[in-house]
Amino acid sequence: MITNDKGIVDLKHQVLREVCRMEWEDRLSPEETEKLVYELIPGHKPQYRCCVYKEREIIRGRIRMAVGLGADPANPSENVVSVIPAACDDCPVQEYSVTDSCRFCLGKPCQSACRFGAISMGENRMHIDSEKCKACGLCAGACPFGAIVHLERPCRKSCPSDAISYDENGICMIDDEKCISCGHCIHNCPFGAIGSRIFAVDVIRKIKEGKRVVAMCAPATEGQFGKDITIGALREALRKIGFADMVEVGLGGDMTAAYEAKEWIEARKEGRKMTTSCCPAFISMMKNRFPELYKENRSDTVSPMVAVSRYLKYMDPDCVTVFIGPCIAKKAETMNEDIVQRPDYALTYGEIVAMLDSRSVTIEPVQEEYQEASLFGKKFAGSGGVAAAVLEAMQEMGEDTSGISLLTCAGGDECKKALTMLKAGRLKEDFVEGMICPGGCVGGPSKHQAEGLVLKARAELFTKADRRGILENLEKYPMDDFSMYRDGR
Repeated sequence: MITNDKGIVDLKHQVLREVCRMEWEDRLSPEETEKLVYELIPGHKPQYRCCVYKEREIIRGRIRMAVGLGADPANPSENVVSVIPAACDDCPVQEYSVTDSCRFCLGKPCQSACRFGAISMGENRMHIDSEKCKACGLCAGACPFGAIVHLERPCRKSCPSDAISYDENGICMIDDEKCISCGHCIHNCPFGAIGSRIFAVDVIRKIKEGKRVVAMCAPATEGQFGKDITIGALREALRKIGFADMVEVGLGGDMTAAYEAKEWIEARKEGRKMTTSCCPAFISMMKNRFPELYKENRSDTVSPMVAVSRYLKYMDPDCVTVFIGPCIAKKAETMNEDIVQRPDYALTYGEIVAMLDSRSVTIEPVQEEYQEASLFGKKFAGSGGVAAAVLEAMQEMGEDTSGISLLTCAGGDECKKALTMLKAGRLKEDFVEGMICPGGCVGGPSKHQAEGLVLKARAELFTKADRRGILENLEKYPMDDFSMYRDGR
């Protein structure tokens, strides 16, 4: 997992590893977790915050998330993204601030520009009254010295859905109606104050109950653990801790591509533009901010994750399906009641590594050759990969794709711009591939290492894959026996 602070990642991993270990050993209880708090923060000298009491409260919030709960018991929420109030108090509350570059200009252009009477003379520089300031930025634009700076908090700056605001104490609040669960705020907070609910304990309990628990590894997985760690290597490691099996979700990429190809062919005949369906954060953005596009232009095909889960549950209705990938929004997708027959749980790479560590299992290279997906399905995780796979499926169906124009969007701003253009009737392209994360899923918030390293390792691993076609690959699976549509029709 990559964030702006390795210390945050290490702390989260340590807490989750110990919580998982407690569950494996049948000793996960309030008493034991409270002991863990004092083991991690023994006192009396604080390690990274102002006092040990605040540090312990932060650990308690981390433990709550580690067992699948929201971090703040005083504000329960079904959102997978959660804020630890005790950790969220060191960001400046005031968005605009006057620096020492202020020279007390004779004309006071900042004061003249302010429409709210928020600026006055201070002792050494102009002063902005935070109670009156509306953060419009006119003062900063008017200052000839550039002495007024905009201190936008990193969580809100990274949020593509304007879901973050602050209470009277400056504590981050997430609007559940606007949040698309992309997770960008989590890995942009320099204090580790935002996290996501973790369902590793639930998965461990299912394994201990004797359920057939099957892992589903995202197309972004190859390359996350280096060029020597194949999908088959991760499959073997997961079996060691009790997973019955593992299937690569690139297979679901093939399934989704085949069905979206049918939708694109029909939409093209009707002169109707269409968007992809694989990124749950992109779909949530459409639903929340562009409801008319969500209804009229969204592909109704399920995501690759859901497709593989439905296939596995068709083969074994009692199995438990667990997605593993770089995506926080996939957790929300497993809880989305609009999607029937959805998967049971979703975990990130960091979370599955903590589970493995709790059983002293490491991921080692193996000789086993495992490939369930076509190369197009494997490449679903990169920007442009979904569109390329759908076009390939169309061509395999005999469709002429030479005149089709595509718009690939990777990142919140690009997605919003494309949807705005589509809503206004000004989008030139025929189809839109939408991914909220820059670079696509391989650039997801919970990737296991830097994107450049992942891409380099993926390129090498892909040279070992065969070149089977999408439709050829799907001939081995009972595609007519389970639904590929969100409503299960």
